[in-house]
Amino acid sequence: MSYKSILVHVDQSRHAAQRIRIAAEIARAQHAHLIGSAMTGISSFIQMEGAAFVATHIDGFRDRALAALEVFDGISRSVGVLSYEKRFIDDDVEGGLALQARYADLVVLSQSDLDEPDSSFIVDLPEYVMLNAPRPVLVVPSAGDFSEVGKNALIAWDGSMEATRAVTAALPLLRAADNVTVAIFNADRRQGTHGEQPGADIALYLARHGVKVEVAQERTHIDIGNALLSLAADRGSDLLVMGGYGHTRFREVLLGGVTLTVLKTMTLPVLMAH
Repeated sequence: MSYKSILVHVDQSRHAAQRIRIAAEIARAQHAHLIGSAMTGISSFIQMEGAAFVATHIDGFRDRALAALEVFDGISRSVGVLSYEKRFIDDDVEGGLALQARYADLVVLSQSDLDEPDSSFIVDLPEYVMLNAPRPVLVVPSAGDFSEVGKNALIAWDGSMEATRAVTAALPLLRAADNVTVAIFNADRRQGTHGEQPGADIALYLARHGVKVEVAQERTHIDIGNALLSLAADRGSDLLVMGGYGHTRFREVLLGGVTLTVLKTMTLPVLMAH
């Protein structure tokens, strides 16, 4: 198993270059096709009463998207991606990415940044795409410089369906990692989830896929989200793999506590699957 198609969000935010570079490096390593998608930000379902506003601003929106795609083109070339395409979409960012994600193996986004000066930045974009597309998302933190992603990976394992999907989706990255740690917090509190030796089953599954893995059973009295980030820092991890918990109600995003904590305070790239 390897990634064949990777989708990356392209815009003019200050975080775009790092996000695109990481996506491009994964695409090169996986021999995958890279899709850089830039949206104008105008919903395809816009009401007629908004037509006058759109007509006034559409050229500016399109110019911004096209300029962002030129940056994507330059980064992809410099990284050495063999197969890539620039995709210009007349749609809102959330809906446009969630729709395209259905036809990609991995979606690369940036963490929400409330200080982002780009007026097109969407506050809950990672959450929205994760919960509205059946594909894993790799979220790059808004702060920090990440020269490598996935050499020292940490898996948050709780035996759930979401965590199982995340681990499966991360296999192409995990196989290429130098070190992979499966972290299990407070295993005795989840009766019927783990076997006699918590972590043994998932470690064996990963080993059969060629992943070099160790299991770390951890106990914590703080919330799991902060405990995960603290463990990642202690181990020098450069990738966290975890299930994304929550559900959507219309356009309102409702997330579980661990997911919300990690998305808001992440210090390393996080691969999530719902």
